[in-house]
This record gives sequence, structure tokens and C-alpha cells, in this order.
Amino acid sequence: QTMESPKYELVIEAKDMGGMDVGLTGTATATILIVDKNDHAPEFTKKEFQATVKEGVTGVIVNLTVGDRDDPTTGAWRAVYSIINGNPGQSFEIHTNPQTNEGMLSVVKPLDYEISAFHTLLIKVENEEPLIPDIAYGPSSTATVQITVEDVNEGPVFHPNPMTVTKQENIPIGSVVLTVNATDPDTLQHQTIRYSVYKDPAGWLEINPTNGTIGTTAVLDRESPFVQNNVYTALFLAIDSGNPPATGTGTLHITLEDVNDNVPSLYPTLAKVCDDAKDLKVVVLGASDKDLHPNTDPFKFELSKQSGPEKLWKINKLNNTHAQVILLQNLKKANYNIPISVTDSGKPPLTNTTELRLQVCTCKKSKMDCSATDALHISLTLILLSLLSLFCKSF
Repeated sequence: QTMESPKYELVIEAKDMGGMDVGLTGTATATILIVDKNDHAPEFTKKEFQATVKEGVTGVIVNLTVGDRDDPTTGAWRAVYSIINGNPGQSFEIHTNPQTNEGMLSVVKPLDYEISAFHTLLIKVENEEPLIPDIAYGPSSTATVQITVEDVNEGPVFHPNPMTVTKQENIPIGSVVLTVNATDPDTLQHQTIRYSVYKDPAGWLEINPTNGTIGTTAVLDRESPFVQNNVYTALFLAIDSGNPPATGTGTLHITLEDVNDNVPSLYPTLAKVCDDAKDLKVVVLGASDKDLHPNTDPFKFELSKQSGPEKLWKINKLNNTHAQVILLQNLKKANYNIPISVTDSGKPPLTNTTELRLQVCTCKKSKMDCSATDALHISLTLILLSLLSLFCKSF
């Protein structure tokens, strides 16, 4: 039986001499605590609850209310809820609100309107403590929850995502790279999809807005700083015709195959030597190429034709990437330009001719003087002789 208070106080009076007025009296207080037993099953306040939720959303969608006549401070009152039917995909969970004893029904896996627009759950409520033997849970300890899923305009989805394709660099402008495929999850709305470029770091690509064909608007370059590990990445949008429109993003990875489109470069381009040097090995030259094998080394080093009756220097290959310039005799103090050609191993090969500036300097007491006064003096003499010749001819 439910009592207003679980605690009672009784005042007990005792008299001697048979209770006569002339006797003495004593009193004592007895406190009686009534311990509640779980003799009332929790009952839902109604047999059916309603809830509405948008597809793709998670969180609490409805609070289920129960009544229980047991002591609210005990496990005989506290409710434990469970979903006993209608949750095969484990999309729903229910937990007890410790303050109100209500059952908080939540969506934990987003629902899809296109798969099912309605869900019916059967919920059971029990107490934390078991009922006493002669009490049982009845039909009022179960309730039905009717859930309506609202349609939401979802963005189109690219298939696959990311998309990958392999192309040679330097393919002609206007070449087709790939035709993308995006579909709209809102199959019941019969929407149309248009495409656009979202991120194209190098500005190389365009996309047909209706059929999704991606083409080139510039020359693809594997050696571009926008290419990482031979892969160029661009992003595209698929936008549906909903109100408001919804957008999906697709990633395209283009793996660029190397073409021999870079000439080798030579370094260093300046060397210094003493006019009385005993070691006539002037400089070690290296070559590099931005392309990949087999379009790089081994490199071929050659001297362009030397002017004059005698050869002043030669070049010896050291390995696949380096060569050495050697003087064949000591030279007078001046600046010399030595044209050197380097050829890579591509098919067809590419050649680059670079002038090595050789400064022949006077060296005294470990001090190198490379001022080109001699060369300047020679040049001035030639100019004066030319002017004198013209002057003589005019007379």
C-alpha cells in the first residue's frame, strides 16, 4: 500500500500503580521507518507516442513518460527502457533521464527517407529493482512509438570518389581527361544535376556542366609546382535542382606520365683559375634535368667549336651526371666564354648549350686578382685600330 510518508513517530506512555492518578508516568518516542518494496510496475502514460525526424539527423526525437507509485528515491521507481521490436539496423537507442524518469528516444544512425519513411518501435519499461513475486509487468509497461521521417534535399554523390586517371603530360589542349558520374540520393524527386569546377589550382581543366566531361584548357605539366608526387588534384561540384539546391564534392587525381620536355641545365657557370696554375683541371661541372628516367641522365657533355688555330681546353666525362673542364695550356689573364652543350638520354634527346665563364686571374701570395684589365685593354686597342683604319680610308 502507498503511504504518504515512509516514516512514522509514536509516543509511548507508561504508568505504574496500575495507571492510577497517584502513580508515576514515563514517555518514550518510537520511530518506525517503512521500507518500500517494488510492488508497483511502471506504466506508460499513453499507449502510443509520435515523433518526426529529418533524414540524416541524429539526436533525441521524443521523451516517453511513465508513472510509478513506488518511492521516487529507490530503484523500485527508477525506470529502465529497452527497444524490443522495430530496430534491426540499430538506428535507435533509448536512455533514462535520471531527473524525470522519462525515456529519451534518440536516432544514433541517420535515417534515409528513400529507404523508409516510417518506423514503428515497441518500447518496454521496467524498474532497476525486480518486482515482488506476486506483482508482474502488464500491458501498460509497453508502448508503441510511430516515427515519421521527413525528406531532405541531399547533395549528389560522385562514383567513385576520389576518381583517378592516368594521362601523359603535354597532351593537346582540349583533350578529354574523364567523364564524371554523380547521382542524386533523392530518387523520388527526379532532380537534374549540373557540374562545375571547384578547385583547379593550376587552371588546367574545365567541365561540361551537363554531361560531366572534364577536358584540358592548358598544357598539363608534370614538373609544375602544383603537381605532388606526379599527381595533380582537382575538385569538382555536382549541384542538384532542389530548392534550395544541394551540392556534392568530388575529387579527381590525375597521375601524369613524364615526357622529355625539359632540357638539362649546367652548373656552375663561372670558374676561376690562376694564369700560372700548375693544376689545369679548372672545374667539375654537373648537369640536372627536371624530367624522370629515362629522360634524364646519363648526360652527354661536349665542347662547342673552339675558335682559333689551337685548342685551349677540353672536357672529360666523369660519370653519368658530371664532367671536368681541363685547360691544355696556361692562359693569359682575361675572361673567356666556353660554350658547353649537354644532351639528355630522352627519345628524342634534348640539348642545352650553356656558356661557362672562365676567369683567368693573376695570383700572388695566395691573393687572386681577377679584374679583366688585360681583356679590356685588348678590346680598347682593337677599337682604336678599327677607328684609325676607317680614318685612313676616308682620306
